[in-house]
Amino acid sequence: METLYIVVPCYNEEECLPRTAPVFRQELADLAAAGLAGPDSRVLLVDDGSADGTWGIIRSLHDTDPAFAGLRLSPNRGHQNAVMAGLMEARARADVSICIDADLQDDIRAMGDMLRKHREGCHIVCGVRSSRESDTFLKRFTAQSYYALMNLFGAKLIYNHADYRLMDRTALDKLALYHEDDPFLRGLTTRLGLDIATVEYERTPRVAGESKYTLKKMLKLAVRGFTCGRCKPKDTPRPPDPHIAERLFS
Repeated sequence: METLYIVVPCYNEEECLPRTAPVFRQELADLAAAGLAGPDSRVLLVDDGSADGTWGIIRSLHDTDPAFAGLRLSPNRGHQNAVMAGLMEARARADVSICIDADLQDDIRAMGDMLRKHREGCHIVCGVRSSRESDTFLKRFTAQSYYALMNLFGAKLIYNHADYRLMDRTALDKLALYHEDDPFLRGLTTRLGLDIATVEYERTPRVAGESKYTLKKMLKLAVRGFTCGRCKPKDTPRPPDPHIAERLFS
């Protein structure tokens, strides 16, 4: 069985993580029982320079259960850098990785379908929202306009996909050739030259806490989308992230 790393970026998740960490752990156990994850699989929690007790919670989880691993970034580097740091760490340790946010708005049960599609030969499997019926008309309109503009400017995005995705080592080796600081991962993913499968799921409300994507951060992400089409791969993999202040692995 392949080693799976579930990469979870965490920023000020002191309220959320105690409730969602057991769900991640149970899913890892369920995937192992189904023959979809090997015994060395881990939940990798990446603390993105949190100002609350997030890192203390991650350390406690690791001390209690070696299936939890941890990275601490210092200072706060932003969601995309936190995901990239986790993926690059997983690249050296796992056969396949799945990134998902800590709030569990993305349906964790879709991981099984992602792994089955990977076994069929897919190097990348993206989770996509099955509908936006719960969104207001304005939110649906702006989302559709956003994707249309991103595609126009060269960032070939998958509609209704954010950062819930499976990538195996082949895909991560290709991703590692992009050295951008503050990368736009959903744009880079479609530029790796690999076939991409999708899995649909229903998005749910946050388990706890508040969204970390402020209007300012959303606008910044949009700007990164515009520039993503000009990103070029290097000949060698990106160097280790110098902002990793601490690692917890068993």
